[in-house]
Amino acid sequence: MSGDRVGRALARTAAALGLTVAAFAAATAPAGAAPQPMGQCTTSSGAVLAVDFSHWGGPIYRSCGTTPTTGYELLNQGGWATTGTGHDGPAFICRIGYSGYQGGKQYPTSQQDDCVLTPPASAYWSYWHADPGQNSWQYSQLGAMLYKPKPGSVDLWIFGGTDVQGTKGRPVVTPDQLRAKNARPTGGGQTVPKDTRTAAPLPPGVNTGPKPENPPPAAPAPTASTPPSPTASPSPSASASPSASPATSAAPTPNTAAGNSASGTKVLNAEPAADAAHDTGSYLPAVATGAVVLLIGAAAAYAAKRRRRTE
Repeated sequence: MSGDRVGRALARTAAALGLTVAAFAAATAPAGAAPQPMGQCTTSSGAVLAVDFSHWGGPIYRSCGTTPTTGYELLNQGGWATTGTGHDGPAFICRIGYSGYQGGKQYPTSQQDDCVLTPPASAYWSYWHADPGQNSWQYSQLGAMLYKPKPGSVDLWIFGGTDVQGTKGRPVVTPDQLRAKNARPTGGGQTVPKDTRTAAPLPPGVNTGPKPENPPPAAPAPTASTPPSPTASPSPSASASPSASPATSAAPTPNTAAGNSASGTKVLNAEPAADAAHDTGSYLPAVATGAVVLLIGAAAAYAAKRRRRTE
């Protein structure tokens, strides 16, 4: 093969790799649901997002977003941001943060979980829904990128140990303690302009989040030499540092307090805020795999042509 042909083959390989990177980068960009003041959510419009930070001594924050949207979009608008895992991509929610709480720090912290591998079932963010008029939680049947909350519904994320049968780790707060009770929008607050970007179609094979039939792997049972912790809180993930101590300082005063949950955890309104630093997680493992495949293919084609010329 001539030098020009080799150059053209390498150029095609580089172009294909560039398209792969672009596709994954487009897929990880949040489409951007329109964040709203809590008073704009009603019993029949908007979707309430609630995130429970009580594992780290914090409150339950709830916010309002327009519909139609996805659970992933709700978690990446109005000051909310998430981080995925290096193994599963941005759709597997490993960390969650709100810019109005602890300066936007995402939990669990990097000292508690490096978010490289899939978190264990004893310490991960589980996803729950309650449709309009329902006061019981359902474990999500879809990943955050695929689930579309109904108008008037509530989404809840809790951290800890949860199994998909609901025999342990279920939310202690009820949907009625979090959902909007007003029949019409109230407050008259200014809404944040809607992000008009549209989400690019996901490339084939992209992980869209955990499903009940494929939950995170269960943590290994404790041995006699390592007795379980006497505390009631879920154990940290396998990558957690035992000496790490998450911040538990008081949250900034919200615009409106929603009250307290049955467990005593404060429920606060997370009004639309400036976006925190956004980290969608690493898609480099998939890109690197694609690059290796492309390079191997190019090398094989080059070797085959050389064999034909020498025969």
